[in-house]
Amino acid sequence: MKNLLLLITALCLLASCKPAADKKAADNPLVAEFTAPFGVPPFEQIKPHHYMPAFKLGMEEQLKEVDAIANSKKEPTFANTIIALDESGELLSKVSRVFFSLAEANTSDSLQQIQMEISPLLSAHGDAIDLNPKLFERIKSVYENQGKFNLKPDEVYILENIYKGLVRNGANLDPEKKEQLKKLNEELSVLTVQFDQNVLAETNGFKLVIDNKEDLAGLPESVISAAAEAAKAAGLEGKWVFGPTRPSMTPFLQYAENRDLRKKLYDGYLSRGNNPNDKNNNDILAKIISLRTIRAQLLGYSSHSAIVLEPRMAKTPENVLTLLDKIWAAAIPAAVKDRDEMQQIISREGGKFNLEPGDWLYYAEKLRKEKYDLDENELRPYFKVENVRDGAFDVANKLYGITFTEITDIPKPHAEAMAYEVKEADGSHIGILYMDLFPRPSKQQGAWCGAYREHCFKQGREITPVVTMVGNFTRPTGNTPALISLDEALTHFHEFGHALEGLFAENRLSTTFIAWDFVELPSQIMEHWATEPEVLKSYARHYQTGEPIPDALIEKMKKSSYFNQGFTSTEFLAACYLDIAFHSRTDTTRLNIGAFEKEYLTGKGLIPEIYPRYRSTYFIHITGGYDSGYYSYEWAAVLDNDAFEAFKEKGLFDKATAKSLRDNILSKDGTMDPMQMFINFRGRQPDITPLMKNRGFLD
Repeated sequence: MKNLLLLITALCLLASCKPAADKKAADNPLVAEFTAPFGVPPFEQIKPHHYMPAFKLGMEEQLKEVDAIANSKKEPTFANTIIALDESGELLSKVSRVFFSLAEANTSDSLQQIQMEISPLLSAHGDAIDLNPKLFERIKSVYENQGKFNLKPDEVYILENIYKGLVRNGANLDPEKKEQLKKLNEELSVLTVQFDQNVLAETNGFKLVIDNKEDLAGLPESVISAAAEAAKAAGLEGKWVFGPTRPSMTPFLQYAENRDLRKKLYDGYLSRGNNPNDKNNNDILAKIISLRTIRAQLLGYSSHSAIVLEPRMAKTPENVLTLLDKIWAAAIPAAVKDRDEMQQIISREGGKFNLEPGDWLYYAEKLRKEKYDLDENELRPYFKVENVRDGAFDVANKLYGITFTEITDIPKPHAEAMAYEVKEADGSHIGILYMDLFPRPSKQQGAWCGAYREHCFKQGREITPVVTMVGNFTRPTGNTPALISLDEALTHFHEFGHALEGLFAENRLSTTFIAWDFVELPSQIMEHWATEPEVLKSYARHYQTGEPIPDALIEKMKKSSYFNQGFTSTEFLAACYLDIAFHSRTDTTRLNIGAFEKEYLTGKGLIPEIYPRYRSTYFIHITGGYDSGYYSYEWAAVLDNDAFEAFKEKGLFDKATAKSLRDNILSKDGTMDPMQMFINFRGRQPDITPLMKNRGFLD
């Protein structure tokens, strides 16, 4: 519940919200109506000192609104209780969306300090609502008497999830246990922020500085140029800098001939949050896991996973493990086969060492070249980031008829961000899409999609979405545009899929309940179009000649599509297992994080040449909302591979199939049962076979 459970502040601040602050509030751009084009936030006017007063006022307003609902003398109805609650906290929602979006994509010391200060207050505010006994009694009354209100199916779904969610969050606890829960929630809110900020600091703090040009042997010129620019930005002009972020690290690990430097960079990546300094995350994560278990048991559940998974498609940790085990059983043998073939290359080249984790990508490239005559550097010239963007836009246009028009005279969250108005085929407005694609020290690692405003109706008035898509793709260098890897191109299509879901949403209430293991279906299905030959020919054009990617190169891509799937699946599944292992514990004692990680993954049969994609001390997914949920990508992979088969059967751009996907899934997500949405689209329950075939695990 986005207003009720996510956008939260603290009762203790209310005493400081005095009438004397009204004048300051009136001058606060966060509090004032957003009058910029399309009602987007006035980013250039918002300063750090504006946030806390806006948060204070927003929570004060919401608590007054909630108090009025809870103490109403009128008989509880869906309208005067559920809709009224949904419409509460409008200012708090507005401020929270701006602040947390910028704290992820363009943070600063000031924003990080505010984040540490506001997080426990937000937690307390959420508890003040979730644990309000009078409010719960009214919601319970509506829930138990829902037959009286002639509710639409989406309203029934929302009502049931609100009620059950409040129960899962402690509404039925006695007063003493409610106080215990509040303290646990507050402590967890601070620890998770601290964990994430430590990872960002460690990521920014490690640099592999190269001052001998010979140590760049094997690297493509574009990678060398990017490293030179990174060095210049760091005040090290004349040298080359590589960091532990994917766009910088991955090509170095793939192509640098200097094995010692590859190991040094990879070790810097792996050790984030695990160094002997004040950014060490071991104790923090141990506390988080222990407190989550204590919290779950206070609420009547055996483990954190048990409470988290109950409203999701998987339902139980056992169901998650059943899926992971099926894929793991096929992935490990494939990874072992690749490892042995790479070890043979090392031996043929006279190497007197065994393959290690930091060697994998380097020798995988050699193996790809040997088996398929394909070097990833052959592909980059065809994947200029602007062409990839236009390719995604073109796919959306062919599927849904929508258009994207760049807007320049509009406030932007960062100078590098681009803004687009999205319209239906008939020219009617859908929403605004921001794209912020390049890495910088102020941005968290990875790629994600969020919203400065989500679709809903307020008092009968439609609110259109403002979506933001954020990435960390390879930067342009000098006169060379941003030439991204195939993996980055897939990530671009992936996040664009999330953006489409946000733009197409038709929910009438701002409160929605999206099952976390369904949420990746809209994004992952978009990845399939990125490598279809027909689509590649339309957008993958050489950045210098404009010529489309040649058929011979597409054929090589097709033949090598199963290549390294053992590694890719294994490193990902290892992180999924680790997440579930942490959160399925019923023992509340503090873990030794490093020892637990090693012992558990060794017991699962993870080969020593592969580390999990995210090791524990920098696994920000499990502190940022994917706790007991990292498996969701694999769960959704079953769905997206099966769903894309519908387009393979009917036609890549079949209008009827596209309309069904939009109507049954993209526009409905969060407002009805996810399995029913899938069945409405596919005509049956999902089948794992397409996933296994597409990874080369089945003939």
